[in-house]
Amino acid sequence: MISMDLNDFRGIQTLLVMVAFFGIVWWAYSAHRKKANDEAAQLPFDDDEIAERTLKQDKTEKKQ
Repeated sequence: MISMDLNDFRGIQTLLVMVAFFGIVWWAYSAHRKKANDEAAQLPFDDDEIAERTLKQDKTEKKQ
């Protein structure tokens, strides 16, 4: 009969977590996610409200 101790379970757990990590990395950088990643990367630059607030803030700072 095969005897497993705590270190065997830790090794199996490490292997499962590593497989999950590489699976998530593969999914995040896969080709079918490219469009969504590109859109997310442009979000900070696409916010028109931020540009308007910045202009208003600049105008109020110049008045002071």
